[in-house]
Amino acid sequence: MRSLVRNAILPLTLVIVGAAAVMGDAARETHAAGSSGRDGFGKSGERGQFQRDQDQDLPATAPARDGIAYTPRRTEGNARIGAVFEKDDHGGHFCTASVVRSPGRNMLITAAHCAFDADSGQPLNGLVFAPGYRNGDEPTGLWKVGKVVVDDRWATSQDEDLDVAFLILDQKGGKNIQDFLGGNTLGINRGFDNKVKITGYPTSRDTPLSCQNRTTKFSDFQLRIQCTHLAGGTSGSPWLADYDPKSHTGTVIGVLGGYEGGGDQDDVSYAAYFDDDIAKLYRRAQDED
Repeated sequence: MRSLVRNAILPLTLVIVGAAAVMGDAARETHAAGSSGRDGFGKSGERGQFQRDQDQDLPATAPARDGIAYTPRRTEGNARIGAVFEKDDHGGHFCTASVVRSPGRNMLITAAHCAFDADSGQPLNGLVFAPGYRNGDEPTGLWKVGKVVVDDRWATSQDEDLDVAFLILDQKGGKNIQDFLGGNTLGINRGFDNKVKITGYPTSRDTPLSCQNRTTKFSDFQLRIQCTHLAGGTSGSPWLADYDPKSHTGTVIGVLGGYEGGGDQDDVSYAAYFDDDIAKLYRRAQDED
C-alpha cells in the first residue's frame, strides 16, 4: 500500500546504486488510462503541430484570486519551467516539464504520457526542452532528452496513478542544466491539502501561464485542483509548493497528469500523488543520470 505520511520530503542527495526497475505492487489497485501515449491525450497537445488559433491574452500580473490563470513575469523560478517539443522548436510544443534537483544535475520531471508512447511501448525519441520559452525566445537554448524513466506499471498498463516521468538531459557545452538554472526539490508524501502554483505552456500560447490554488483529494492516489485555462500542452506542469523567494526554489509535489491525462476540462486538473512509488522511481532515475 502507498504510504500517506504527511510532510515527509525525500532527501535529494540520496542515491541508490544498482536500483532495479520498479516492480508491480500486488496490494495496490491498477487504474489504466487506455489512451495514454497518443497525440492529444488529456492535457497534452498534438506533437509537432501549431495550435495558436485559441490564444489567450491573459494579463501579465499577479493573480487576482486563487484559481484564476495569469501570464507570469520572467523570474528565476519560472526560468526552470519550459516547453517540450519533438526534435526541434519548429513544430508546436505539446507538453511542459521542469528542472528537479538531482545528484547528476541534469534531470526534468513531467507526466509519463508526455514522454512515453504506450502504443509502441517505447519512450518518445528526439524530445527537446526549452526552459523559459517565450515567443520563440529560448534563454538557455534547447536541451536534448537522452533518457526517459517511467514506472514499469505505467509502461505496460498506463496506470494513471503513476503518470510521472523523469527525463535525463544531455549536457550542453559540457555543462548541466542545474548549473544554469538550479532546480526545485521533490516532495514525497505531502498529503492532499497544499497551496501550490502551477505554471505550464498551453499549445495555443507562446507564453506560459500560471495559476495558484489549494489542492484537494480526488482519490487515494490522485490530487485535484481548480485553475482556469489549463488546456492542452500543460500536461507535465509542476505543482509547486513552499516557494522560497530568497532561494527562488520550491517543492514539486505533483505534475499535471494522472486521471484522464490531467482532465478533460480546462478549469479542473489532476496529478498523481507523489508517494513511495514515485520516490523509488526518482532513485531509479538518479542511477540513470
